Formats: sequence, structure tokens, C-alpha cells
Amino acid sequence: MTKMRTVDAAVAILAKEGATEAFGLPGAAINPFYSAMRAHGGIRHTLARHVEGASHMADGYSRAADGNIGICIGTSGPAGTDMITGLYAAWADSIPMLCITGQAPVAKLHKEDFQAVDIESIAAPVTKMAMTILEPGQVPGAFQKAFQLMRSGRPGPVLLDLPFDVQMAEIEFDIDAYEPITVEKPKASRKQLEKALDMLTAAQRPLIVAGGGIINAGASAQLVELAEILNVPVIPTLMGWGTIPDDHQLMAGMVGLQTSHRYGNETMLQSDFVIGIGNRWANRHTGGLDTYTAGRKFVHIDIEPTQIGRVFSPDLGITSDAGAALDGLIEIARERQGAKSLPDYTAWVADCIARKGSLQRKTHFENVPIKPQRVYEEMNKAFGKDTTYVSTIGLSQIAGAQLLHVFGPRKWINAGQAGPLGWTAPAALGVVRGKPDETVVALSGDYDFQFMIEELAVGAQFNLPYIHVVVNNSYLGLIRQSQRGFNMEQNVSLAFENINSPETNGYGVDHVKVSEGLGCKAIRVENPSDLPAAFDKAKALMGEFKVPVVVEVILEKVTNISMGVEIDGVNEFEELAERGADAPTSIIALLD
Repeated sequence: MTKMRTVDAAVAILAKEGATEAFGLPGAAINPFYSAMRAHGGIRHTLARHVEGASHMADGYSRAADGNIGICIGTSGPAGTDMITGLYAAWADSIPMLCITGQAPVAKLHKEDFQAVDIESIAAPVTKMAMTILEPGQVPGAFQKAFQLMRSGRPGPVLLDLPFDVQMAEIEFDIDAYEPITVEKPKASRKQLEKALDMLTAAQRPLIVAGGGIINAGASAQLVELAEILNVPVIPTLMGWGTIPDDHQLMAGMVGLQTSHRYGNETMLQSDFVIGIGNRWANRHTGGLDTYTAGRKFVHIDIEPTQIGRVFSPDLGITSDAGAALDGLIEIARERQGAKSLPDYTAWVADCIARKGSLQRKTHFENVPIKPQRVYEEMNKAFGKDTTYVSTIGLSQIAGAQLLHVFGPRKWINAGQAGPLGWTAPAALGVVRGKPDETVVALSGDYDFQFMIEELAVGAQFNLPYIHVVVNNSYLGLIRQSQRGFNMEQNVSLAFENINSPETNGYGVDHVKVSEGLGCKAIRVENPSDLPAAFDKAKALMGEFKVPVVVEVILEKVTNISMGVEIDGVNEFEELAERGADAPTSIIALLD
């Protein structure tokens, strides 16, 4: 056996577990851990400007590819509390992420020592495990358990808190004798899956709702295979967007109150059976449950047993990893296909395709200031099928989900349930770390962008190139829209006369100057006809300088994006598409 510091053992474990991408800020209480990373040499560290930003970078990295686990590192006290929003965002969307904090020495934890806080208790509600490690000999086992928990069942984040004296203590440890603990994932039985398939094939107008659990399981190809065998349309959730490419004939659109398609909602309302796989029945997807569930039966398959029945009671609930369930369903479906006992859903699929080719929103507006719909139309033209989009919350994200196109898993990366403003920029940097040499495009409103704008400097310092589209209406737009019902627009305008940047024309913060001051490149666009050239220039600048490139688009200040409180009652504030020229980048061309 070899005697070494606990932190040296911990870093060796990170490498053996395959977690070698870290984001953070050093401080006195975590310096021993940083010294261990330096001595080891196998953990790449990206220095953030804010610890919350580091947590979102680690989150974005985890979301970027199958098997990734991002690491966030910070000192004691406020560094840990700064991580809480990042932990919440990861926990809410079932993302594995490891946060490591320094801590005051064990003997001083009860003495209100400088920057000593009970981070274990604070982090417990938004983690799978939060632990202040009080005994040096527990360090290897705590890290071993953390990785098993992050990967088992419903994935999620873990926080490990390391008192300074525990970090400095020496223990006997042999990395060659270390082995990861077996990951535990439930698997549906054949009998359960046969019953689910019996219920589906008894229906006339069935749908598959594909959730983010399918992406977590790396099982998007199996989803498409099952849908094709059965010839059953698929409704991806926002977190499951990309499980089936948007241009696949069985992709029937998204459903919901905000991030949804007109044709998706109408298809849901026409269905008589739904099998949900790896989804949560989130309220922005379902709207009112009476409307959502009326006239249809439900099967719910999820890796977490307590998720089943949480929102409404399905007709059949099955606890299973999404990938295992899909593999089993494919096996049974192929047997029935061979026996020619599967129903013919050709007419139902044709109906869904017809809706997809007719119920569309208009995007081609020539207005100045620019209408947001035109921005997404031009993004569809400018960025190819290999593009990965990153976004979090606001009218920008809602309109983007309604109008952009996604062509594969992990190509729409979104903090779906928590939706923290400021998440997009640091998360995009983490995604670039996880997808080197791929095209990453972030999408923000002006307030999301301003929340953690300082993290752009990280992209410049470490050469992490991506394009950040900032749609600027100088409003907290989603809040302004939600306040319409209260007959007020109180304290939501971000506009002011910036006498030092008169070129902003009353739109407040000069994002171009700030971005350039942080080491990035930036372009401002005020006319819709200039958008194609701006996106081309952004791609060229990104390639030449290897830094984030901001494309700020000046929007009309008052914008309302389609949304409602029921899936059969979404308010359409703009005129709808009536001919092909109204929506030239729609997946299916509208007939004139």
C-alpha cells in the first residue's frame, strides 16, 4: 500500500472514474485539492469568474455527451452556497455533476470559523448525496459512493465537502485496488412490456412521449427504431427534444403551453393512447390535466419509481431504465411484426404529417425593429443539422423551441425545470469543452445574457469558441408578458439612455462593448436583411479568433410569444402562416 494525502487519493479516483474535466475557482480552504490536481496532471481545470458560473459549466459539460460527469470545485463558505443554483439545475433535470468544496478544519466547524458554513445541510435537498467528510479514511469510499449514486437510477448531482485538515491528512491507498461500484438501474420485465404493448396496439391513434430519460440512457436510436417498427408518431418533451430528428416523418411535434408546436398540441388532442418513456409530465408540457388526459389511456415508464403517479395516475406504470425498456419493447415488437400482428397506423401517421404541414406559425416578418420570429428563421438557414443549441429560460427560449429545428440527441441543451437566468453562457462553455470542434450556438435574451456575462472572459482566455445569439428587446420579456393580466409593466424594462453608448438607441447596456472588453467578438444587427451576413461573419470570426462571438439582435421592445394555460387554448399573438413564404424554414413546406 502507498501512503498519500487524501486529496491525492481523491484525484486519482476522479481519473479512474473517467471524470477529468473540472471547472472552478481556488481558495485557501481548497488549495490542497488544487495542489493534488497539479501534481496528478490528468484533470483539466477551467478557471471560472464566478463559482455559480463554474457549476453551470460543469452542468453543461455533463449534458454534452453520454457518460460525461463535470466537476465543479470551490473553496469554503460562499463558494458552496454559490453552487446551489447549479446543483438545483442539475438535480431538476437529472444531470450527474460532482461539486467539491473546501471547508474549515473539523475542530472548528462548530465555532463559526471564517467561511465555515453547513453546506451539507444546505445542499441536501438538491443533491443525491451531500456529505462533509469528517474522517480522512472515508474519503475514498465517499468518492466511490458519489460516482455510483450519480450514475445509478435517476441520475443527479453530488456535493462532497472536504475540511482542510481532512485534505491534508495521509491515508493508505492503492489506486490499482480501487474499482468503481456497480451502477444500479431497474429493468422492466417482459411481462410488463408485453402488457404495455398490448395497450398500445389496442389503440387507434397512439403516441409515444419521449422524455429526457431516453437521452440520459443514450437510447435515442432505440426510440427511433421502436417508433419505426410500430409506425407510431413521437412527441418529444422539451428535455427529450432531439431523441427523434425534427425531419423524421414520425416526429409529430412538441406539446405544451409554451415550448410547443401548434401541430403537436393538436395531435395530442386527437390521440387515444400515450406511452411516456423517461418523462416527468411537467406542467408546462401538460397544462390542465383534465384537458391533457381526457379520452386517452396512459402508460408511464420511468427509472424513478416515485415519479410514476406523481402528476397523475397512469393506467399502467413501469419502473425501468429507458434504454432497457426500449430494448425490451423492440424485441417484442419485432416478434409481433414477424407474426404480422401489429396494427396498421398509416392513416394516423398521415393525419399527423398533414397537421405538421399546415398548422404553422409565421416567421417571415420584415419589421424594423426586428420581430423575434425572423431571427429563428435566419438561424435555421445559417446553422446546419450538426448544430448544438444551448438555452435556458425566457421568451427567447420559448420562441426558439417553437421555431428552431433539432436533429439529434444532446443537440438541444436546456436547463428545463429550474430555468435559472444566467445559465446559458457558462453552460455553453461547458458544452464546448464536451463537444470540441463542433458548432455550439447559445440563445439568450438580454437579461439572461447579463446575469453572468463575465463568464465570456473564460471563453476568451481558454479559447472556447461558440456563437451567442442575444435577442435584445431591453425588457424582462417573459415577465412583462406575464404581467399583462395585472394591467401593469412594473419594473421590467431594461432600457435606459446610455449616454456613453448612444448607438444603443435607448436599449441600455452596450453588449457589444462589454463583450469586446471581455476578450470576445461581437456584432449588432438592427435590420432583418442583415442577419444572414451577420451569422456568416460570426462563424468566420469564431474560426479565426477561437473565442465566443456575440450576435446581438435588436428586437421590437414589446413582443408577445405564443402561450396559454391549456394545450387547447394557446394564444397566438401574431398572424399565422398561410403560405410557404410565411414560414420558409418549416420542416414541411406549407402549401400555397
